[in-house]
Amino acid sequence: MTSPQEQHLDVGAYVLGLLEPEEMAEFAVHLAGCARCTAEAAELSGLEPLLAEYADAVRPVTDPAPGGELLERMVAEVTAVRRTSRTRRLFLVVAAVAVLIAGPLVGASLGGDDGAGAPVAHSTSPAQDLMEHGTLRTATDRTSGAVATVALEDKKWGTHVALRLGGVKGPLSCSLIAVARDGREQTVTSWAVPEAGYGTSAQQDALVTHGGVGFPATQIDHFEVRTTEGAELVAIPV
Repeated sequence: MTSPQEQHLDVGAYVLGLLEPEEMAEFAVHLAGCARCTAEAAELSGLEPLLAEYADAVRPVTDPAPGGELLERMVAEVTAVRRTSRTRRLFLVVAAVAVLIAGPLVGASLGGDDGAGAPVAHSTSPAQDLMEHGTLRTATDRTSGAVATVALEDKKWGTHVALRLGGVKGPLSCSLIAVARDGREQTVTSWAVPEAGYGTSAQQDALVTHGGVGFPATQIDHFEVRTTEGAELVAIPV
């Protein structure tokens, strides 16, 4: 069984889906009751589509990768592991965090300039930026009280998706599922809802997170926010 300290360090690997199935289930239980890991999971969610987008642009460099507290935690995770397979997956987490930190700057350099030759970087997170500039769809479920807005952006690899979710009390473990017009499903991202919830009287801030799916936006029929037990909290038609 994973120790409590190791569980705190597993958040990056959990978001990227690098844990073994039994470890994923164990960490989901931990995440439902840990505000610290919940906050980091929300910040790190959506790294897989970011890695796909920047794979051709990011090259190894001799200088240290940009970082902060989050990157230091991921490096600490690598140095703390004992098993070879665990070490390998944690190096992937460190690389993913470096892409997340450097992503806006890389995107600016790929996107051209502002007319004066200087690239412009976004000042918001990828999820917040997409909520401001993407194609929005909103729905409310009268039974659960959940209110959800998704923002969509076409990508070469599929669709970048951001989610704003409120009116949900915890503790819960949830996922955002994209349902295609032909019935196929893909998971956009997963997260834990703390006891105070999101967008509630106890926690007024809504959850804002993002991820991606391999479907083009034109093939998506709707999105569903579901608990790990399969209960639907809200469906958002596209």
